[in-house]
Amino acid sequence: MFTGIVEEVGRVRARDGGILVIECDTVLEGSQLGDSIAVNGVDLTVRAMDTDSMTFDVMPETFRRSNLVEFGPGDLVNLERSVTGATRMSGHVVRGVVETTCTLHSFTPEGDAIIARFEADPEYLKYIVMKGPVCVDGISLTVMGRDETSFSVSLVQYTQEHTNLMHRKPGDRINLETDIFARYIDQLLEAREAAKA
Repeated sequence: MFTGIVEEVGRVRARDGGILVIECDTVLEGSQLGDSIAVNGVDLTVRAMDTDSMTFDVMPETFRRSNLVEFGPGDLVNLERSVTGATRMSGHVVRGVVETTCTLHSFTPEGDAIIARFEADPEYLKYIVMKGPVCVDGISLTVMGRDETSFSVSLVQYTQEHTNLMHRKPGDRINLETDIFARYIDQLLEAREAAKA
């Protein structure tokens, strides 16, 4: 489990088939083989590590559902270690299970903030609610706008400076994890309606 508070922006050193090597520093501290690290919001298991990188295995299903397949040497990725009993829950409950990708539509300046708008498939957009949590590329954000095809979030300066999001451009695919509680409620209500029928 994660919080969606990015600890470090790492750099892809290599991607060879299902092997992904990320150059990093902060997330190495206290990490061990077998630990979970969120890489652009995807929960990956540390397979190997050295003094300046971590190596992960990425399953075909993960490549299908996320944007990791598009990353190569030099690309920047958001990194976060999994929570511990002493971790502050500054973001929200993030599972590290990317459900799909959305598309970055635009960045619009608003004072010191930047409004980021993302287009998403209606199948997943229904789990994104106004003022509710959403996780894009592993970043915990609050929904400030939503319509039939897209949602918007406001990026404070810290998020602009400490994640990879400002290095992305309109049209890029962005990993999306919706609110797990909204998904649970929807599934329970669907089961109740099916039982009535």
